[in-house]
Amino acid sequence: MTKQAFWVGFLILIIGVAGGFWLAGKQAQPTSSAGITVERKTLYYRHPMNPKVTSPTPAKDEMGMDYLPVYADEPSPSVPISKGKILYYRHPMGAADTSPVPKKDEMGMDYLPVYEGEQTNSRQLTITPEKIQKLGVKTEKVQYRPLARSMHALGSIQIDERRISVVNAKFEGWIQRLLVNTTGQTVKKRQPLLEIYSPDLLSAQQEYLIAKQGEAALQQASPQAQTTAEQLTRNALQRLSYWGIGSAQLKRLQQQEQVIEYLPLLSPVDGVVIEKPAVAGMRFMPGELLFQIADLQRVWLLADVFEQDLDWVSVGQTVHVDIKAYPDKVFTGQIGFIYPTLNTDTRTVKVRVELDNPQGLLKPGLYGSVELSASHQAHHALMVADSAVLDSGTRQVVLVQLGEGTFEPRTVKIGHRADGYSEVLDGLTDGETVVTRANFLIDAESNLKAALDSLSSAVKASESEGANSLENPAMSESVHGQHQHTMGN
Repeated sequence: MTKQAFWVGFLILIIGVAGGFWLAGKQAQPTSSAGITVERKTLYYRHPMNPKVTSPTPAKDEMGMDYLPVYADEPSPSVPISKGKILYYRHPMGAADTSPVPKKDEMGMDYLPVYEGEQTNSRQLTITPEKIQKLGVKTEKVQYRPLARSMHALGSIQIDERRISVVNAKFEGWIQRLLVNTTGQTVKKRQPLLEIYSPDLLSAQQEYLIAKQGEAALQQASPQAQTTAEQLTRNALQRLSYWGIGSAQLKRLQQQEQVIEYLPLLSPVDGVVIEKPAVAGMRFMPGELLFQIADLQRVWLLADVFEQDLDWVSVGQTVHVDIKAYPDKVFTGQIGFIYPTLNTDTRTVKVRVELDNPQGLLKPGLYGSVELSASHQAHHALMVADSAVLDSGTRQVVLVQLGEGTFEPRTVKIGHRADGYSEVLDGLTDGETVVTRANFLIDAESNLKAALDSLSSAVKASESEGANSLENPAMSESVHGQHQHTMGN
């Protein structure tokens, strides 16, 4: 082939390629029904490999390729698509609150719908039905329940301090004979406990007898003298009564008009002798303890209640008491007093339960268990199962089922706990479904997914920054120049 023939063939090839591009451009331009060509309006130019990077004027990318024009008559890429079934509605400001029905937030803004398949939170997790079955996931609805619970506290039977009596003498003397001589002996009211000899007591009796004889001798005297004699007699008798001499002994003294050498001291109450320092023949001084007697017809049970249960305890509540010595019997009592101090070692507060003891079965020192059924505030509260709450120590989280196989961790605020359920103060609404079993595994997977999503977002952000730097020629050139300068150094 000659050189002239070669250049002729090359020229024909160039003309053919140019004609093909011209025909393609003519076909791309829209025409009217009359065949008139309509000029297309260019909106902007986009990156040939990254549609998110645009330019208002023609430009080239980093590879030398032309930006592609975007015309006004082209259909928008964001054509509305049917979003499918609405799963729930979420808070418009991103708060951890959802609703199964449309509602407004505290500012009056509408909650936003969340559609099936839509991912609005990086911590949401979708699990297939097969995996749900394999994990053994169980769910339960959050709903209002009676805020009531049963508590148990351990304690021991104690003597009612208000039913303890002390027997002593108001004068000096000696114990002539001890009639009740053992601790634990049961005594009746006005039963003689001991016989005493006292010179002071003998002198008081003699004074009474002399005063009575003087009263009889002044029967014919003036009214004033008679009144004085009667007053002396009454005072002498009253002195013996103040010293604890029984009415029967005083009556005997009045009738026989003879000094009683040995006078008995009587029991002031029915009860049991719990302390007996008195010994036959001993000398005693005024006010010295001789007997201590306790009435056990009514006793106390002092129970230790933990500080977190104090809000459930109040004076007047009825309780049931189980005594280990009587496993077939249940005793009923009432809370009479809550002690004002806390034991810092056990973190408990003593509660006094008052019990009737007509048969004397409840002996001081016996151990017992108190069962207290209490209801708080006498109304229902929003409750969630205890097994649904994941408590990290710093916060409490539950897993909320947003849809079929879709779960999301939710921070909640828990109040009282009662019989396997916890009061929800914030974070959940009535009717929401939470996971009560395998929630720990789901939460772990959700946290892992959140970490991976965060890593993925960081990578995308880095790539986006690189693309933007390439979009700006000046920046790209500056970076390129800096790179060359670094390499040169």
